[in-house]
Amino acid sequence: MNRQIISTADGSHTVAIPEMGVTYHSHHGAVQESLHVFIEAGLYWRLGLTGQATEAGAHNSSEPASGQTSKQPLHIFEMGFGTGLNAYLTALAAERLQSPIHYTSVEKFPLSAEEASGLNYAGENPELFHQLHNAPWEQTVAINPLFSLHKSNADLLAFSPNEPFDLIYFDAFAPTAQPELWTEAVFSKLFNHTNAGGVLVTYCSKGVVRRAMQAAGFTVTKIPGPPGKREMVRAERRS
Repeated sequence: MNRQIISTADGSHTVAIPEMGVTYHSHHGAVQESLHVFIEAGLYWRLGLTGQATEAGAHNSSEPASGQTSKQPLHIFEMGFGTGLNAYLTALAAERLQSPIHYTSVEKFPLSAEEASGLNYAGENPELFHQLHNAPWEQTVAINPLFSLHKSNADLLAFSPNEPFDLIYFDAFAPTAQPELWTEAVFSKLFNHTNAGGVLVTYCSKGVVRRAMQAAGFTVTKIPGPPGKREMVRAERRS
Protein backbone atom coordinates (compact mmCIF):
# COMPACT_ATOMS: atom_id res chain seq x y z
CA MET A 1 0.00 0.00 0.00
CA ASN A 2 1.45 3.34 -1.07
CA ARG A 3 0.94 5.90 1.72
CA GLN A 4 2.07 9.51 1.59
CA ILE A 5 2.26 12.11 4.36
CA ILE A 6 0.74 15.39 3.21
CA SER A 7 -0.09 18.72 4.87
CA THR A 8 -3.63 19.96 5.47
CA ALA A 9 -4.96 23.52 5.60
CA ASP A 10 -4.27 24.01 9.33
CA GLY A 11 -0.64 22.90 8.86
CA SER A 12 -1.11 19.47 10.43
CA HIS A 13 -0.30 16.29 8.57
CA THR A 14 -2.51 13.54 7.27
CA VAL A 15 -1.84 10.38 5.30
CA ALA A 16 -3.05 9.89 1.73
CA ILE A 17 -3.52 6.62 -0.15
CA PRO A 18 -3.53 7.71 -3.81
CA GLU A 19 -4.74 4.43 -5.29
CA MET A 20 -7.83 4.50 -3.05
CA GLY A 21 -8.37 8.23 -3.46
CA VAL A 22 -8.62 8.72 0.31
CA THR A 23 -6.91 10.63 3.11
CA TYR A 24 -6.98 9.81 6.81
CA HIS A 25 -8.34 13.28 7.65
CA SER A 26 -10.00 16.28 6.04
CA HIS A 27 -7.72 18.35 3.81
CA HIS A 28 -9.27 21.39 5.54
CA GLY A 29 -7.29 20.51 8.68
CA ALA A 30 -6.50 17.20 10.35
CA VAL A 31 -6.18 18.49 13.91
CA GLN A 32 -9.16 20.83 13.52
CA GLU A 33 -11.31 17.96 12.31
CA SER A 34 -10.29 15.55 15.09
CA LEU A 35 -10.80 18.17 17.78
CA HIS A 36 -14.24 19.09 16.48
CA VAL A 37 -15.64 15.65 15.65
CA PHE A 38 -14.13 13.43 18.34
CA ILE A 39 -12.95 15.61 21.22
CA GLU A 40 -15.54 18.39 21.27
CA ALA A 41 -18.63 16.59 19.90
CA GLY A 42 -17.65 13.24 21.44
CA LEU A 43 -15.50 13.29 24.58
CA TYR A 44 -16.36 16.73 25.93
CA TRP A 45 -20.05 16.37 25.08
CA ARG A 46 -20.18 12.98 26.81
CA LEU A 47 -18.63 14.56 29.92
CA GLY A 48 -20.88 17.64 29.83
CA LEU A 49 -17.99 19.96 28.95
CA THR A 50 -18.92 21.21 25.47
CA GLY A 51 -17.36 24.42 24.23
CA GLN A 52 -13.99 23.81 25.90
CA ALA A 53 -12.09 21.65 23.41
CA THR A 54 -10.23 24.34 21.53
CA GLU A 55 -6.89 23.37 20.06
CA ALA A 56 -5.08 25.33 22.76
CA GLY A 57 -7.17 23.74 25.49
CA ALA A 58 -6.68 20.24 24.16
CA HIS A 59 -2.91 20.71 24.18
CA ASN A 60 -2.71 22.49 27.54
CA SER A 61 -2.59 20.04 30.42
CA SER A 62 -1.63 22.68 33.01
CA GLU A 63 -5.09 24.27 33.25
CA PRO A 64 -7.88 21.92 34.33
CA ALA A 65 -11.18 22.33 32.54
CA SER A 66 -14.17 23.54 34.53
CA GLY A 67 -17.25 21.37 34.90
CA GLN A 68 -17.99 17.88 36.13
CA THR A 69 -15.32 15.51 34.93
CA SER A 70 -15.54 11.77 35.42
CA LYS A 71 -13.43 9.97 38.02
CA GLN A 72 -14.71 6.59 36.84
CA PRO A 73 -12.82 5.40 33.78
CA LEU A 74 -14.50 6.31 30.51
CA HIS A 75 -14.30 3.45 28.03
CA ILE A 76 -13.66 4.66 24.48
CA PHE A 77 -13.54 2.59 21.31
CA GLU A 78 -11.98 3.93 18.12
CA MET A 79 -12.54 2.43 14.70
CA GLY A 80 -9.26 3.09 12.93
CA PHE A 81 -6.17 3.96 15.01
CA GLY A 82 -4.65 5.43 11.83
CA THR A 83 -2.14 8.17 12.57
CA GLY A 84 -2.83 8.02 16.31
CA LEU A 85 -4.12 11.60 16.29
CA ASN A 86 -7.45 10.87 17.98
CA ALA A 87 -5.77 8.78 20.67
CA TYR A 88 -3.14 11.49 21.21
CA LEU A 89 -5.70 14.30 21.58
CA THR A 90 -7.77 12.11 23.90
CA ALA A 91 -4.76 11.32 26.09
CA LEU A 92 -3.97 15.04 26.33
CA ALA A 93 -7.58 15.75 27.26
CA ALA A 94 -7.53 13.03 29.93
CA GLU A 95 -4.58 14.79 31.56
CA ARG A 96 -6.18 18.21 31.30
CA LEU A 97 -9.50 16.95 32.67
CA GLN A 98 -7.89 14.61 35.21
CA SER A 99 -10.37 11.98 34.02
CA PRO A 100 -9.23 8.37 33.55
CA ILE A 101 -9.79 6.83 30.12
CA HIS A 102 -9.51 3.26 28.83
CA TYR A 103 -8.98 3.50 25.08
CA THR A 104 -9.43 0.59 22.68
CA SER A 105 -8.68 0.88 18.97
CA VAL A 106 -8.60 -1.43 15.97
CA GLU A 107 -6.40 -0.92 12.93
CA LYS A 108 -6.01 -3.41 10.11
CA PHE A 109 -3.06 -1.64 8.45
CA PRO A 110 -0.90 0.11 11.09
CA LEU A 111 1.58 2.79 10.12
CA SER A 112 5.23 1.83 10.29
CA ALA A 113 7.46 3.42 12.93
CA GLU A 114 9.08 5.47 10.16
CA GLU A 115 5.72 6.75 8.91
CA ALA A 116 4.56 7.65 12.43
CA SER A 117 7.80 9.51 13.16
CA GLY A 118 7.19 11.74 10.13
CA LEU A 119 3.92 13.14 11.48
CA ASN A 120 3.92 16.59 13.06
CA TYR A 121 1.24 16.21 15.77
CA ALA A 122 3.45 15.68 18.80
CA GLY A 123 4.09 19.36 19.55
CA GLU A 124 5.13 19.86 23.14
CA ASN A 125 4.60 16.21 24.10
CA PRO A 126 6.47 14.01 21.61
CA GLU A 127 7.09 11.35 24.26
CA LEU A 128 3.35 10.74 24.67
CA PHE A 129 2.77 10.51 20.91
CA HIS A 130 5.60 8.01 20.50
CA GLN A 131 4.40 5.98 23.48
CA LEU A 132 1.04 5.52 21.77
CA HIS A 133 2.63 4.32 18.54
CA ASN A 134 5.25 2.17 20.25
CA ALA A 135 2.78 0.45 22.57
CA PRO A 136 2.56 -3.28 21.78
CA TRP A 137 -0.48 -4.60 19.98
CA GLU A 138 -3.02 -6.96 21.56
CA GLN A 139 -2.10 -5.79 25.08
CA THR A 140 -3.54 -3.24 27.47
CA VAL A 141 -0.80 -0.75 28.29
CA ALA A 142 -0.89 1.95 30.98
CA ILE A 143 0.50 4.92 29.06
CA ASN A 144 0.20 7.00 32.25
CA PRO A 145 -2.00 6.88 35.39
CA LEU A 146 -4.94 8.42 33.50
CA PHE A 147 -4.76 6.75 30.09
CA SER A 148 -4.59 3.09 29.16
CA LEU A 149 -4.45 1.86 25.58
CA HIS A 150 -5.33 -1.42 23.88
CA LYS A 151 -4.55 -1.58 20.16
CA SER A 152 -5.76 -4.52 18.12
CA ASN A 153 -4.35 -5.29 14.67
CA ALA A 154 -7.71 -6.48 13.39
CA ASP A 155 -10.57 -5.88 11.01
CA LEU A 156 -13.62 -4.35 12.70
CA LEU A 157 -15.82 -7.03 11.13
CA ALA A 158 -13.88 -9.74 12.99
CA PHE A 159 -13.17 -7.83 16.20
CA SER A 160 -14.96 -8.90 19.41
CA PRO A 161 -14.74 -6.32 22.21
CA ASN A 162 -14.22 -7.58 25.75
CA GLU A 163 -16.16 -4.75 27.36
CA PRO A 164 -18.96 -2.29 26.57
CA PHE A 165 -18.05 1.27 25.65
CA ASP A 166 -19.23 4.71 26.73
CA LEU A 167 -18.03 6.51 23.61
CA ILE A 168 -17.19 5.39 20.09
CA TYR A 169 -15.06 7.31 17.61
CA PHE A 170 -16.16 5.93 14.25
CA ASP A 171 -13.35 7.05 11.96
CA ALA A 172 -13.41 4.59 9.06
CA PHE A 173 -12.75 5.75 5.52
CA ALA A 174 -15.79 7.18 3.75
CA PRO A 175 -18.62 4.85 2.68
CA THR A 176 -17.49 5.16 -0.93
CA ALA A 177 -14.13 3.60 0.03
CA GLN A 178 -15.25 1.16 2.76
CA PRO A 179 -18.99 0.53 2.29
CA GLU A 180 -18.82 -2.72 4.28
CA LEU A 181 -18.11 -0.75 7.48
CA TRP A 182 -21.14 1.56 7.29
CA THR A 183 -23.92 -1.02 7.42
CA GLU A 184 -26.77 -1.79 9.79
CA ALA A 185 -24.97 -5.01 10.78
CA VAL A 186 -21.84 -3.11 11.83
CA PHE A 187 -23.78 -0.47 13.75
CA SER A 188 -25.88 -3.17 15.43
CA LYS A 189 -22.67 -4.81 16.61
CA LEU A 190 -21.46 -1.49 18.01
CA PHE A 191 -24.86 -0.71 19.55
CA ASN A 192 -24.74 -4.03 21.39
CA HIS A 193 -21.32 -3.09 22.80
CA THR A 194 -22.36 0.40 23.89
CA ASN A 195 -23.48 1.18 27.43
CA ALA A 196 -26.83 2.87 27.97
CA GLY A 197 -26.16 6.59 27.64
CA GLY A 198 -23.24 5.87 25.35
CA VAL A 199 -22.47 7.91 22.25
CA LEU A 200 -21.04 7.29 18.77
CA VAL A 201 -19.64 10.20 16.79
CA THR A 202 -18.52 10.31 13.16
CA TYR A 203 -17.74 12.88 10.50
CA CYS A 204 -20.12 11.24 7.99
CA SER A 205 -23.75 12.42 7.84
CA LYS A 206 -25.00 10.66 4.69
CA GLY A 207 -28.63 9.59 4.79
CA VAL A 208 -27.84 5.94 4.20
CA VAL A 209 -25.46 5.98 7.17
CA ARG A 210 -27.97 7.67 9.48
CA ARG A 211 -30.66 5.19 8.49
CA ALA A 212 -28.31 2.25 9.20
CA MET A 213 -27.57 3.67 12.66
CA GLN A 214 -31.26 4.21 13.39
CA ALA A 215 -32.11 0.68 12.28
CA ALA A 216 -29.46 -0.57 14.71
CA GLY A 217 -31.16 1.24 17.60
CA PHE A 218 -29.25 4.51 17.87
CA THR A 219 -30.96 7.89 18.22
CA VAL A 220 -29.24 9.97 15.56
CA THR A 221 -28.70 13.73 15.49
CA LYS A 222 -27.08 15.83 12.80
CA ILE A 223 -24.89 18.56 14.29
CA PRO A 224 -22.54 21.18 12.78
CA GLY A 225 -19.48 19.65 11.18
CA PRO A 226 -15.80 20.63 11.26
CA PRO A 227 -14.28 23.24 8.92
CA GLY A 228 -15.19 22.44 5.32
CA LYS A 229 -18.07 20.13 6.26
CA ARG A 230 -21.59 21.34 6.99
CA GLU A 231 -22.76 18.45 9.18
CA MET A 232 -21.61 15.44 11.18
CA VAL A 233 -23.47 12.85 13.27
CA ARG A 234 -23.85 12.06 16.94
CA ALA A 235 -25.69 8.80 17.71
CA GLU A 236 -26.84 7.88 21.21
CA ARG A 237 -27.87 4.64 22.87
CA ARG A 238 -30.54 5.97 25.21
CA SER A 239 -31.53 2.70 26.85
